[in-house]
Amino acid sequence: MTMRETRGLVSMTDGARLRWVALGDTARRPAVVLLHGGPGLPDYLGEVAHMIADLAPVYRYDQRGTGRSPWRGAHSLARHVGDLTELLNAWDVPEAVLIGHSYGTDLASRFCLRHSGRVAAMLLMCGPFVGDWHTGYRAERDLRMSAAQRARLRALKEMPRRTEEQEVELLTLAWFTDHSDPERGRQRAAWSARRRRPVNWSMNSDLGAEGRADPLDAHLAELRALLPARTGLLGGADDPRPMSALDALAARLGVPLTRIEGAGHEPWLEQPDAVRTRLRRFVRDAVGA
Repeated sequence: MTMRETRGLVSMTDGARLRWVALGDTARRPAVVLLHGGPGLPDYLGEVAHMIADLAPVYRYDQRGTGRSPWRGAHSLARHVGDLTELLNAWDVPEAVLIGHSYGTDLASRFCLRHSGRVAAMLLMCGPFVGDWHTGYRAERDLRMSAAQRARLRALKEMPRRTEEQEVELLTLAWFTDHSDPERGRQRAAWSARRRRPVNWSMNSDLGAEGRADPLDAHLAELRALLPARTGLLGGADDPRPMSALDALAARLGVPLTRIEGAGHEPWLEQPDAVRTRLRRFVRDAVGA
């Protein structure tokens, strides 16, 4: 079935202009908003949108400074939360079903802390990771790489400037371990490294530093009290980021966690049927479809 696609541009109060796209009937409410990860990458959740757009309109956007939303300046979590607020106002969406992936789960959670009345339901995919998850992640990632690959990745990161091919090589090495199947993971990472571009490294640095200075860990009790009734976590069982961290988060928030076997950090790529089933069940319950 062909679904209607709508595109637009919204000017923020500080002059930034954010590009968005919606799939499905935008007159229906509530709407779903997909929040992509990074930080510093353009939107990449089109395949996810197509899984659920017949149930509710699905909005996506390139976060400021990425993709079709070019912008220069210092990034802050508060500004990104404000961007989502302004977009919902522009779309005339009083409350939304938020589905975040990776960094998008952190953005969704921080939005809920500030504007819980505007969150009808929330599904957090492959994040947020709280506590000391980096140690386990780095160890698992290193296990999935050869010594030569680890050395090459370090060398590429240390370069003050990289050519286009070196940037693609860096991203491919950084991302291929995110997948359950190593061979297909290399192919998918190489494909993504050429298309999810350019990476806004200053945005990544700004938001990463602020996240470390004010970790979501410190707000979990407050977040639990503000979560909508329909909230869930979803993770790939083979994500190098430790599933134990999501288990602990699910317990602290009192929400269910769905494990997708045979999938890594982008489970809809490796197990599309399983992810589609879970997403459709969640959205159907959230919007009463």
